[in-house]
Amino acid sequence: MDVTLKIRRYNPEVSEDASWETFSVVQQPTDRVLDALHTIKWDQDGTLTFRRSCAHGVCGSDAMRINGRNRLACKTLLKDVNSGKPITVEPIQGLPVLKDLVVDMESFFAAYKSVMPFLITGGNEPTRERIQSQKDRDRFDDTTKCILCAACTTSCPVYWADGQYFGPQAIVGAHRFIFDSRDEGKDQRLEILNDNEGVWRCRTTFNCTEACPRGIEVTKAIQEVKRALIFRR
Repeated sequence: MDVTLKIRRYNPEVSEDASWETFSVVQQPTDRVLDALHTIKWDQDGTLTFRRSCAHGVCGSDAMRINGRNRLACKTLLKDVNSGKPITVEPIQGLPVLKDLVVDMESFFAAYKSVMPFLITGGNEPTRERIQSQKDRDRFDDTTKCILCAACTTSCPVYWADGQYFGPQAIVGAHRFIFDSRDEGKDQRLEILNDNEGVWRCRTTFNCTEACPRGIEVTKAIQEVKRALIFRR
């Protein structure tokens, strides 16, 4: 089928202003937006710049706004977004654009690192694995699915307005360890997230949950962290 993509282009070496450029390609309905972007880059304009790696929804590198919604280009089928009008493709919001669809992820990863997304334990190094029941694992299983694509964080209106806000993904990253029965850093993480820019900035708009390509209940995870703060001893 004939597909038209309207792509937001930005090249700081050419102009300080972004502009829209339209491309027409012939693709199969079951092709993905990523396939169409490849066709444009390989056959029409080699300067088109975007991130992609695994192309199977695992690495999270090709998150972008497609028809006004945050999605992974590698998981979005053309037949699902082609309504006869041009398919709009632009970079995710809230992060500085480096070129075309590529954004600077430095502040995003800094927020993630600030919540200490790793297992914290005390005592001597164990001689065997730290045993955990399936029930304990189930407590935080949902938030282990995060692929750091930034789709949730960059769909958050609070994050757009306040560059100091941790953002949904950082809170999800903390949730994964706060409720891990093997971890001993819960109080430290909760104190970090109790900061003025932490969980209390969330306005429960559910944008983050709707944007997550892995189906994580992001808003629910944030509410659980809030409850942990309220009822901590």
